Amino acid sequence: MLYLPPRLLLIVSLAPVAFGWYPGHGAPGLERDTAPPSQAVVYEYDVNTGFNVQEQASTEDAPALEFTLENGSPYPHPYEYQRIGADGPLLLQDTHLLEIFGSFDRERIPERVVHARGAGAHGYFEVTNAEFCKNYTMMDMLSEDGLKTPITIRFSTVGGESGSPDEARDPRGFAIKFRTRKGILDLVMNNTPVFFIRDPSKFPHFIHTQKRHPASHLRDKDMFWDYLGSNPESLYQVMRLFSDLGTPYGFRHMDGWTGHTYRWVKADGSWSYVRLYAQSMQGIRNFTNAEATAMSGSNPDFATQDLYDSIQNGTYPGWTLFAQVLSPEAAQSFKYNVLDLTKDWGFDNVAPVEIGKFFLTQNPTNYFAEIEQAAFAPSNMVDGWAPSADPVLQARLFSYADTHRYRLGVNHKQIPVNAPINPVANFERDGRMNVNGNQGSRPNYLSTLCKIKLPPRPYVDETHQQWTGGAVASLSAVTEIDFDWPRRFWNGLSEQDQQNLISNVVGHLGAAPTYSVRQRMTSLFYHANATLGQAIADGVGVKVTELTFPDGPTWYNVTKETENSTVNY
Repeated sequence: MLYLPPRLLLIVSLAPVAFGWYPGHGAPGLERDTAPPSQAVVYEYDVNTGFNVQEQASTEDAPALEFTLENGSPYPHPYEYQRIGADGPLLLQDTHLLEIFGSFDRERIPERVVHARGAGAHGYFEVTNAEFCKNYTMMDMLSEDGLKTPITIRFSTVGGESGSPDEARDPRGFAIKFRTRKGILDLVMNNTPVFFIRDPSKFPHFIHTQKRHPASHLRDKDMFWDYLGSNPESLYQVMRLFSDLGTPYGFRHMDGWTGHTYRWVKADGSWSYVRLYAQSMQGIRNFTNAEATAMSGSNPDFATQDLYDSIQNGTYPGWTLFAQVLSPEAAQSFKYNVLDLTKDWGFDNVAPVEIGKFFLTQNPTNYFAEIEQAAFAPSNMVDGWAPSADPVLQARLFSYADTHRYRLGVNHKQIPVNAPINPVANFERDGRMNVNGNQGSRPNYLSTLCKIKLPPRPYVDETHQQWTGGAVASLSAVTEIDFDWPRRFWNGLSEQDQQNLISNVVGHLGAAPTYSVRQRMTSLFYHANATLGQAIADGVGVKVTELTFPDGPTWYNVTKETENSTVNY
């Protein structure tokens, strides 16, 4: 064992103190902080400053602003670019040129798969019959007469691309965004009380047939009519489409329907089925087929321009909103299955009651920001408004919101036109283009250390609807009831409107090259009405086949096997 004299041991012990030395001195990661005290002063920056400045700048006129790059740096001229000499190549260091092309190349977002062609505006909804509404629903936006709710409406065609004529023969979308005090409510309505389908899995198939052939990239009338003739439940909507209702005079002169059955719910948990109907104050006005075709060629933006110009000159379009209400008990014995999107609730079956009015009073300042980015989804609901078990509605609860996540991003509800006007507080964070503070420093989980307030449950859910049965592979059946509304519609048309319907169908169906496609569709028209069907058969050159359909339920509680598009056909 090494022996050290006491004096030497003392020197060794004091050396680190005297000379700042210690074992491992100078080793990486073990340096001591020898920086002088901070000279900085307390300084805090609001990270929303830039956002607020740019939002304010968007309201300024061009003469009030100076041209800059995207980073805010002033730039002398937007047409300039850098190159070597008078005839040399461009320079990679020209960040201005790179920036404008990088931005230009990304200007287009994916257009909507359906409802791509549209126009819209802003306005308000005003309650006129709160007493009636409170008998059926706890919805805050319907709780007092005179209450105004700001709205945005987007009208659209269904099948056409973004640049297609807005006077094409097509159903029209009629989507309304209500910015209520209790959250966003979206109504995704159409200008028709029904639709072509009631089985949700058919929707992509149907839309594909209304667009372009995968080989020719052309509209294909065989494809168009092959689907409709294979799915007879669509016949009522087909007849509405090929009447002059299929070519409305712009967007202002048409009514709107929810189509789907929803539920109004009271605070005590009781509920009723409800459908809403919007009646145009401008009256119904339609183009004939010849007029719509001519207008599509001379002004393919007619409906968009008509809406914009009317608001710009102070002729504000308006609609009266009505409700049709059925109790669950009445629905059990109702003539039509209330969950069937191909069936109307006739006003003689269920009387409509006025509940409010809405008007469009404000054009968008920027179409892309306020209309193209407007995201409507039936999943945006408020207390007192709930979905029914309508299977197409149930599918749309996912599909519409998911479309906007794809088109606009997971944070699309932060875009101003989509943002609620009441505070949003939850645990959904991060993601692309999160621009409104990402909910700050609050916990991003249900914390016991900083508890979020939990609102009272609006009503008890478990008694709302009761079902029995196993997991059924479901597909609707065609029955005789599916021809009731086509007959009612035909009988309600004037003689001139009947002739226009026949002419419009013959002109379109007659161009389908396949005989069996024309014959099958014509036979369905004939089953609805012999005069209608025979006139179409004569026009398209086919012989009618007489059809029969059973009575029975629309959907079965057991799996039914079929190799065709529907059961019983």
